[in-house]
Amino acid sequence: MEKKKIGMVGCGVISEIYLKTLVEVSELTEVVAVYDVMESNAKLRAEQFGIKKVCTSYEELLAMPEIDIVVILTQPGSHYELCKKALLAGKHTYVEKPLALEVSQGAELVRLSKEKGLELCAAPDTILGGGVQTARKLIEDGWIGEPKTCFTHLITGGPESWHPNPAFLYHKGAGPLYDAAVYYVAGIAYLLGEVESAYGMGRITYKERMITSQPRYGEMINVEVPTDMFAFMKIKGGVMALIHDSYDFPSTTQKQQLEILGTEGTLVVPVVDQFFGEALVKRNHDTEWTKIPPVFPYCKNNSRGVGVIDMAAALIEGRKPRLSADLAQHTLAVMEAVSMSIEDGMPHKVEYGFEQTPLMNMGVREGLI
Repeated sequence: MEKKKIGMVGCGVISEIYLKTLVEVSELTEVVAVYDVMESNAKLRAEQFGIKKVCTSYEELLAMPEIDIVVILTQPGSHYELCKKALLAGKHTYVEKPLALEVSQGAELVRLSKEKGLELCAAPDTILGGGVQTARKLIEDGWIGEPKTCFTHLITGGPESWHPNPAFLYHKGAGPLYDAAVYYVAGIAYLLGEVESAYGMGRITYKERMITSQPRYGEMINVEVPTDMFAFMKIKGGVMALIHDSYDFPSTTQKQQLEILGTEGTLVVPVVDQFFGEALVKRNHDTEWTKIPPVFPYCKNNSRGVGVIDMAAALIEGRKPRLSADLAQHTLAVMEAVSMSIEDGMPHKVEYGFEQTPLMNMGVREGLI
């Protein structure tokens, strides 16, 4: 069976689950090299997953002719530069969210990838999981009629209580909007179509936050981005959407789910930033909610990395990846519109569109995932 060879850049917390998926689950990928600015991190992951090559520089990894796809799992501020270098080196590129910090940077990367005939994909890939895939099929099959409104509330006490290195999550390119709401921005677009315009409201509730996780317990974080925010979006076709995302409140009765209201019923989508969970449907004539278990794969475990697997499959099969560069750029454009609106109090149009890609194959390799 043909495999695509992977070079991974960034061996921090999230890399472990990516490598578990790409090494232990996928039959289409082979991780041949890793690199991290902290060589000890790269050596740890290489030993943990049996990866033969630990590169001492990014340039060394890009120079390896056998590498087909570069997977970038670094902090947001480095995404644009690292993606551009990978594309210029002739490598298909997959990057963690967001694609870049600014829409202009994302547009340059998308244009460069198309000029060079390379694929460019970006997280979140949770939308390829069994939960969201099943929800989209329910929508397409008309279970709730024509969608009209959707909303979600993502309310937590903030990542400084559990993340070992949380400071960057309060800086530009992260925060609730770019690090958490991004799952729902991408998910709503994937489920319901292009966002035409967006309006945002937000605030910095606490200008400093104390880290309460190890190993940096007691250090203070200077907060640069809104930590309590609302995003209001108008989707092509007239659907109205609301995302409330906050790092400021550890206690709430709100469940982290996406509720979509249609002309013939309501659909509750499983958590969009995870892969598993049952959908709930209640049609207008029903007296009770109906649980709909996932009918697509990648629904049992944390399967981050499935976007890379689909990218590898697309290259082998000669098709486009389901996580298109245009979807990544559209997601970035929506978030920038919300961010700009929070600053100036005005709604902003979203200039970059995308075409919805097909659903995943139903039931493929379900026993493994």
